[in-house]
This record gives sequence, C-alpha cells and structure tokens, in this order.
Amino acid sequence: MSAPLHIEVSELADRQIREADIWWRRNRLKAPNAIREELERVSALIAFQPLVGARALNVTLPGVRRIHIERIHYHVYYRVVGSPEYIEIVAFWGARRGSGPPI
Repeated sequence: MSAPLHIEVSELADRQIREADIWWRRNRLKAPNAIREELERVSALIAFQPLVGARALNVTLPGVRRIHIERIHYHVYYRVVGSPEYIEIVAFWGARRGSGPPI
C-alpha cells in the first residue's frame, strides 16, 4: 500500500465547512459532530484512493472529483494537484442546492 496523499483545504472550502459546521451544531442536536466526523472519514478515504470520487461536471476547475456524503447530504469537491502530488479540497457543497459550487 502506498503512503496517503497530504490534504490541503482551500480558503473557499474552509469557509464553507466552518459555516456548515456552525449551522449543523445549532440545528442537528442529536449529531452535532457529524460534519467533522464525515469529513475525517472522507479525507482518510481520498488520501489513500484519490480517484474514488466521481468526476465533477458542474465546475470550471480541471480535474475535480466529488464524493457525496449521504449522512449529511453534502458533496466534497477535491482534486489531485502539485508535484509532489497532494489533494486539495476545493469546495464543500450542499447536495440539495439547485446548482454546483462556485469553482
């Protein structure tokens, strides 16, 4: 097994995650840590299997993939970049929105 790729979070994705987490903690009292728990789970998965996500078709950035998190109804948008390669999470977007993220 190869080593996991390092993960960076863009400023946009970081802001989206923080906003979602604040809302979730205030409104989902039975599972206040769900956003963080699911992000940790997805991050571990994509660090070892970066091609696991479906190719994102609703974005302008090249090479973006997305993973749907059923439990919280969000998508994590990410891509592999750099040399050496690392993963950049570029957006954290509600799956129920009528449009894609601004990336």
